[in-house]
Amino acid sequence: MSICGLIMQQVSSNKFVSPSTAATLDSARFGILLSILLFAKATIFSRMLISFLIALFGTFVFMYLIGKLKVKNMLLVPLLGIILGNVIDALTTYLAYRYNLLQTLNSLLVGNFSLIIEGRYEMLYFIIPSITLAYIYAYKFSVAGLGEDFSKNLGLNYERIVFVGLIIVALITASVLVTVGSIPYLGLIVPNIVTFYSGDMLKKNIFDTALFGAILLLFADIFSRLIIYPYEIPIGLTLGVLGGLIFLVLLVRKIQYGK
Repeated sequence: MSICGLIMQQVSSNKFVSPSTAATLDSARFGILLSILLFAKATIFSRMLISFLIALFGTFVFMYLIGKLKVKNMLLVPLLGIILGNVIDALTTYLAYRYNLLQTLNSLLVGNFSLIIEGRYEMLYFIIPSITLAYIYAYKFSVAGLGEDFSKNLGLNYERIVFVGLIIVALITASVLVTVGSIPYLGLIVPNIVTFYSGDMLKKNIFDTALFGAILLLFADIFSRLIIYPYEIPIGLTLGVLGGLIFLVLLVRKIQYGK
């Protein structure tokens, strides 16, 4: 998820874009709801596939909308993604409530490591080729982050590079969502912290981002297990609070820097 945020921030040239703020995560949730409504006996692979397709579509809609913005302000772009995500989330909640699936959906999508059992964790294997593809295209993503005109002047197919990036993001997001549940802010705060110290070269940062994201998630999981021991707080809740606080710090820092 940290690498997803790194790729999205690179191709959109915006440090506040991530699966959480670009409607990717909300679209993936909507895809899982559709899989439950339309295919009640669908396997976990089928749910992931539908979630992947809807997440990819939702992310394309977000990229199309920001492409129509005349002024691409650093804060306006993620705000647009949050608005789009809230609209999709509202539709998801309405349909889940309408068909008495709200509790089922919440239990499936709250980030929780206790759900990782045999028959579910195998979906995470789809992340391996996705990360490999991200590493292969790392330099091209970096060039795409310089803008469409600049990329095309260098002979790169800008649309294809962005398409590959969004496929990687949607596939990883869907795989994590059906396996673990929703893990907010991880793709937002980790790339910002890593690039703050290491610069914006994606190929150099990709492993540092993955490692730091895993370490942050590990510490959040330990905290979740200890704070009300012997009970456990869902990792999605812990990281949501922690990530929200760090996001506010990054936001205030950006506003002050802008001034």
